[in-house]
Formats: sequence, C-alpha cells, structure tokens
Amino acid sequence: MKQKKWISMLGITALLGLAIASGCSSQEADSGLKKTELVMSGWGGNPVEKKLLEEVIADFEELHPHIDVKFNVINDQYMDVLKTRLIGGTAADVFYLDAFEAPALMETGAVEPLNKYVTEDFDLEDFEKPMLEAFKQGETLYGVPKDYSTLALFYNKDLFKEAGISEPPKTWEEMEAAAKKLTKEGDVYGLGVLPNIERMYYMAESGDGQVITEDRATFADDKVVNELQPILDMRLKDKTAAQPSEAGAGTNAGEMFGRGKAAMVMEGNWNIPYLDETFPNIDYGTAEIPAINGKKGTMSFTVGYAMNAESDHKEESWELISYLTGQEGMKKWTSKGFALPTRKSVASELGFDKDELRGPLVKGAEYATVWQDGPFLPIVMNNFNNQFLSAYLGERPLKEALEDAEKQANKEIKVTE
Repeated sequence: MKQKKWISMLGITALLGLAIASGCSSQEADSGLKKTELVMSGWGGNPVEKKLLEEVIADFEELHPHIDVKFNVINDQYMDVLKTRLIGGTAADVFYLDAFEAPALMETGAVEPLNKYVTEDFDLEDFEKPMLEAFKQGETLYGVPKDYSTLALFYNKDLFKEAGISEPPKTWEEMEAAAKKLTKEGDVYGLGVLPNIERMYYMAESGDGQVITEDRATFADDKVVNELQPILDMRLKDKTAAQPSEAGAGTNAGEMFGRGKAAMVMEGNWNIPYLDETFPNIDYGTAEIPAINGKKGTMSFTVGYAMNAESDHKEESWELISYLTGQEGMKKWTSKGFALPTRKSVASELGFDKDELRGPLVKGAEYATVWQDGPFLPIVMNNFNNQFLSAYLGERPLKEALEDAEKQANKEIKVTE
C-alpha cells in the first residue's frame, strides 16, 4: 500500500528512533515498594463515566500495588495532541484509540503489537469479532476494544399506536411505508436522518458497491448511488424524512426524536441515557435496523486501548490493558449502560443481550460494519459529507454530487501518497 504516513505530513521522518521517555516514571512509595507510574491518555466523559473509570483504576491499583496509574484527559483535538506527543516522545504508555483513526496510526510503528502479551486465559474469542478485528492488521493485534455501540431503530410507541402500526418495521420497504403513516405535515416526520457517511456506510455497501476500493474513493459508483437514493427519496419525494436542523434540533437526532418531531431515528446506545435524562416521559422502544436487500446491517463505533511502542513499561502497560478489558474491569466500566461491553460474556452477565432497549443494539454487533475503512477514510468522509448534503437538500442530483466529491477525495489522497 502506497501511503505517506501522518508523521511525514508533519515533516517528521523518524519516530521510533526517538530515545525519549514516554511520560513514565518510577517512584518510591512510603512502604519502600518501588512503584511504576503509568500514564494513560483518553478523552473526558460524563461525570458517571468519569467516576466509573476512577473506580476501575482504583481496583486495578489495589490488585497491582506496584503500579500507579495517572489518567491524562485530552479534551480537545485528541488525535492531533496524541500524534504530536508520539512524535515528541511524550505520549502516554496507554491511550484510547478510536477504530476510525486506528489504520493510519497502526502503520506508523507508534503502536505496540500486542500478540506476545496475550495469554490463552485472556480469551480473545470472547470479544465481538468486528470490534476486535478493527484493531488488527493481518494477524497482528494493536489494540483491545474497550466498548462499542451499534445503531438501532428507536421508535415512538405512542405515535406508532396513533398510526395503527403494531410493530417496528423489519425491512427498508416496511420502514418507508411506516414513515408515510407516521408523518404529520409540518409537525412530525416519519424518520429523522443524519445525512452523513458515518451513519450510512453499511447502506452504501449493502449492494455490490464499495465506498473505498484499493485506497481510492469509489462511492460515485452506480452500485453505491442506487443504495443511497432511497434515503433521499424519503425526503424529496415522500416528504417523510428530514434532518434534525429542519425540526429545530441542530444536529442531534436524539433531540428531534425526544421532542416528538421524528417518529423514528437510527441512533446508538448513547441515546438511551440521553432520552432517560432529557425526555423521561417519552414512551419508546428499539429494534434492529430494518434489513436492506434481505440483509441485516448496522454501523458500529468502537474504541480500544493501545500501547505506546516507546513505553518503558510495556509489561505493566499490558497488565493495565488486560485488566481494563478483562471481565471484571469491563463489567464495572459498562455496568451503567453508557457503553456496551465488547466481551460477549460481560454483556450476558449484565443482561444487556436480553435488555428490552439494549438487546437490539447487542444483536447488531455480530453483523455490524465498523466505522473504519483504511487510512484514507477521514478524507473520504469529509468530501462525501460536503457534497451529499447538497443532494439530500435537493440542490443537485446525487450522482453528480458524489462524482464531484469522489474526484476531490482522490485528488487529496494522491497528494498524501
């Protein structure tokens, strides 16, 4: 694969040659025990998630008295800050790695391969396969997924009852028909849509087309265009779908749904605590995303723990990663349902696989399309989204918009090679 690494883009040609400490240190505890300080970087979460993580880290430190963990929060421009620190030799020992960013970073050599650390009792087979594969190149494992969310269909039970619809749609055709019955002109749309590739990747590839082929954008292919056209037709022809901003909800489909402006939305696990807190009176259910062309599909978004290849404390770093993604650590971290456990055994123990609301999200894990497709996906995403919106709003034909977007994306990809 021809590719200019991100470190080259910044004018740096050597990362692994930097013999600089990675933010680790050793310290003497009052007891005389020599302790290793590990630094872990990630982004901040809500107060409940922050408290949960602190508890899990405290549990780890109690079981591993020779290790102290310092959690370093990077609130803004996370990947830019992480890359800069990796280049400068000051990155944390362990860090969050989003699957979306993983392919480009794994190729730089900045992330430690984990195969030699994994023991049989760690049981990689227990992980949801699509999430684990997101952090692999070939047979080499570079990260362990800590949690995930798929997309599910959220539907308003009261609006369904008013429209005489007894159950959520199971196919795209059924959803189109339901949306017509649910739409109330000027007040309620049948379906709330976020018109971006992050939510529609599985749909774009539900036929024989590919969004990216051999490191080139190919989303203007008729096989892709034809699969995306129905989502435009619902807005432009049937008038049964709209984006949140058209209902005064900005870019938040959950708000559009919570305010009763959309009878259905395709959202992730994060929407459950949001609705519980912000719209506690709404009566809603979830279901698997309606099948397209007779095939189930959904998106999955996952984040893993990765190890700095320059860390001075790799064995201790693996001890931390393996605990955080082991059954006990993952159980506590995901116990409140803000994120779903990537271990199937933990999802079962917590009852999420049978939960009325989270069950459909868990079911989607095994067939989900992970939001990841090689190192050039960020370029493809930006160009696709810029032009797709114009087609969604009816300003130009979809084929024409995507041809322009594809041309620009490939031009930018070529520059980076």
